[in-house]
This record gives sequence, C-alpha cells and structure tokens, in this order.
Amino acid sequence: MEVTPGSLERFFGVVMPHMNEMQRRVVAGAVAEMLGRGGKTVVAAASGMSRNTVIKAESEVAAGIEPSARLRALGGGDKPLTEKQPGLLEALDGLVHPETRGNPMSLLRWTSKSSTKLADELARKGFEVSSRTVLRLLHRLGYSLQANAKVTEGRQHQDRDAQFRYLNDMAEGFIDDGQPVISVDTKKKELVGDFANGGNE
Repeated sequence: MEVTPGSLERFFGVVMPHMNEMQRRVVAGAVAEMLGRGGKTVVAAASGMSRNTVIKAESEVAAGIEPSARLRALGGGDKPLTEKQPGLLEALDGLVHPETRGNPMSLLRWTSKSSTKLADELARKGFEVSSRTVLRLLHRLGYSLQANAKVTEGRQHQDRDAQFRYLNDMAEGFIDDGQPVISVDTKKKELVGDFANGGNE
C-alpha cells in the first residue's frame, strides 16, 4: 500500500482528536519511523505537530516505550488552536462559502478556495494559522477535498459552484418528498499532465 501525504493527513485528522498527548506522540513517532528517511518532515506536515516534537517522538519509539496507564493531567499540555484563537472555526466557516454560512442546514458543503488562500484571508482577520491546519479544520467542519489538485495555479471552472448548488437543490427536493438520497465517496489516484489526484476521500 502506498502512503501519500494526503492519506496521512486524512489518517491523522481522524485519529488525533481521540487521543491524549502521549498517544499522539507514540503514533506520530511510529509512523515517522516506518516511513524512514524524510518521514519526520512528512509526519510533521500531515499531523500539524512541530518537527522537533516528531523527532523526539521517533527517538522515544526507537528506544522503546513501556505501556503505561499514566496520562497527562486534565487540562495539561497545549490548548487546541481553536481555544487559543476564539472565533477561528467560525471565521473559517464564514470564508469558505457565503451560501453555506447563510444556510447551515445545506446538505452539501463545498469550497473552491485553496487552503493557502483561506489561511491568508484568516491572517488578514488577525488569526495565525497554517494551510495544513486549515485543511484539518475544514475536515472538522465537514468539508472534504474531492477535486483534482493542480500542479500549476489556474482558474476554477465558472460553472463549478452552480453544479454544486444544483446537486444540493436536487438532494433537498428528494428529502422533502421523503425519498432517500445516497452519497457515494470513491477513491481514485492518477497523474494526468498537470493534474494530480492524491486519493483523498
């Protein structure tokens, strides 16, 4: 099985919120050790942990960690970024798509903005956040990366948002009529010219 930065980011985004600090360090260190050369940098980028923390975690894993029931005391450790910067999650949700902000019950949630652009817009609002963190927060808000990632920057198709609005209206219509609506996620990985799909779900 090939491990890609996208799949690692998805993995950490799913498991990290359910772990205490020690467990996160063990998992990050073990994954970095498994990846070998360059693994620490990849894990740091995918998990949002500092590279120094991952380096130390990998060393601890390599040295052997004894199972322990001792956990960091409640309230110990760094506070989540959303606690350090109140309003961050709400600000990001408001930037992603005006229609989503105005209609929180929308069945479909989407964005055509890049994580880097969103991070820049948040910075102008006074928040300090990286593009990687923006990706994790988007997952937390219910968004997912489904489109091909362009190696070179280009303009989004002008009908892209209209297509999503149409699908959302259709889904809501079926729900109102008591009809089932099925969502299907598929995986695909390919590299065609300047377009790459990292296999994000």
